[in-house]
Amino acid sequence: MSGDDGQAAIDPLVFEFQFDEPPEKLWRALSTPGLREHWLPEAELADPEPSVVTPGEALRYRMRDSEPPFLESVVTFRVGAGDSGGSSLHVIHELTDTRVGRPLTPANGNAPPVMRAAA
Repeated sequence: MSGDDGQAAIDPLVFEFQFDEPPEKLWRALSTPGLREHWLPEAELADPEPSVVTPGEALRYRMRDSEPPFLESVVTFRVGAGDSGGSSLHVIHELTDTRVGRPLTPANGNAPPVMRAAA
């Protein structure tokens, strides 16, 4: 729970990877649309252009599920130098859809109607 609002907090998914390749090569694979398409297809993105770019360091893409309920999220890729040479990649995937965490309201609660008296 995220406090008194009664809504569930959803932690982001965080992954860290180490590569032998230099950060520049990893950055090119993330930022060049033709190369990115091999591992992150445009069909998975809400917008094929990154919403945030810090050249050589970070990219953020908006994503949308391809099946109902079509939830939206953002995925951030952070590139840096590896501890022992090479490069590191942090992938942070956060669910940002405003519908998440709200109580579900059924279309038909099957409850009897309640009428109010006129004042």
